[in-house]
Amino acid sequence: MMTTRIHPRLSWTSVVVGVAALLVTNGQAQQRDEIDLVIGGDVGRPPSFAVPDCLALTPDESTAAAARTIAEVLWDDLDYEREFRMIPRDVYGTIPVARSIGEVAFDRWAELGADGVVSCAVQALSGSQLEITARLFSVRTQDNAFSVQYTGSSENVRRYSHQLSDEIHRQQRGVEGVARTRIAFVSDRDGESALGLVEDRPVKEVYFADYDGANVRRVTVTRTLNLFPSWSPDGRALGYTSYLSGFPDVVLSHLFEGRMTTPAGGTASIHNSLSAISPDGLRVAFNSNRDNSSDIYVTNVDGTNLQRLTSNPAIDTSPTWSPNGQQIAFTSDRAGQPQIYVMGADGTGLRRLTYETYCDRPTWSPAPFNEVAYSSKTGPGHDIKVLDLATNEVRQLTFGLGSNESPSYSPNGRHIAFTSTRGSGLKQIYTIDRDGKNLRRLTSTGNNEMPSWSR
Repeated sequence: MMTTRIHPRLSWTSVVVGVAALLVTNGQAQQRDEIDLVIGGDVGRPPSFAVPDCLALTPDESTAAAARTIAEVLWDDLDYEREFRMIPRDVYGTIPVARSIGEVAFDRWAELGADGVVSCAVQALSGSQLEITARLFSVRTQDNAFSVQYTGSSENVRRYSHQLSDEIHRQQRGVEGVARTRIAFVSDRDGESALGLVEDRPVKEVYFADYDGANVRRVTVTRTLNLFPSWSPDGRALGYTSYLSGFPDVVLSHLFEGRMTTPAGGTASIHNSLSAISPDGLRVAFNSNRDNSSDIYVTNVDGTNLQRLTSNPAIDTSPTWSPNGQQIAFTSDRAGQPQIYVMGADGTGLRRLTYETYCDRPTWSPAPFNEVAYSSKTGPGHDIKVLDLATNEVRQLTFGLGSNESPSYSPNGRHIAFTSTRGSGLKQIYTIDRDGKNLRRLTSTGNNEMPSWSR
């Protein structure tokens, strides 16, 4: 079924530039009047989409490679949210290769069951610049349902596919995709030895990658122990626990400014860890042993206005903010074994959430979901579970394959990244949908753990 909506729509021209080892996208909108089609499938199933190779309008191998990469990555991106039935690319061989972006063999695509076809073209410009043009066609009506053009650097062509996927998901399905998001994690993949004279001293550095595990970038180069990364809501900073000074302290790495700050004010006797930046980006919650116990504290990102939220002889740790910043969930062993608790952001209204053997590392889902995911000891290892805060119902996402820990929600709440030892026994990063389906492995080199999904 297909519905038609008529309204002024935006044709985006985006420029991708490298800043502090990151690629960011800036868009400038140009408005025009055009029929905007939402492509539907048969009753009871999502629409079927096809993504053939892009046309290489410039006769050189680098443009041809970019054209192939853009189509391959776009297919994967569109497939990830499970909003479309993606027609496998290995059956496209029977379709005539188009000679222009507007030349689409609609009858042949209809034979393959396609409801929509993404047609795209790539052209090399001067100065290592590319121009990518894409159109989404309805196979049934042969109308152009969506069109976009990007101009920018050829440094990372995958970013164009990611942005196109997110725009198609938004325009066609009203879904905020995650293709442009990143996942930070801790890894020993570079196998470096620690600084200093202590033998067998562990070395873990902070990295981040695209949501699909590609394009890995290294954040820290300290040759020491760095743990528990946590993104700021604007994606411009990463908080983590660092032993660079010889003791654990909370560090904020401001990625676009090339500087680091330590808002918790650690010393040789005051140890801080497990930071979580508030949804408004103004505060940091963390665990600290100051005042001679392990409690949850909050401070402004500039280190001012320090507040102690818990005061208990037990260990309170692993804070996570609610989407509106009004509550904080955390782990505490005040009842014996670690369990998940929740309190107001001012420390009031304490309430216990879990009553299991051993629970740790809570992560609060984004709105509109009202859930807390956590790791639960289910035998020799742990599994990922999700608690619905409205109904108190718990659903389990992993089931005893390896040990599964450190969940982190995607910004749309539809997916969870986590650490698992399944398979080889090494720690690797996986993602899974909130319904327990669509398990994907993102890392393979060394041990990789403690994922944090950018907002």
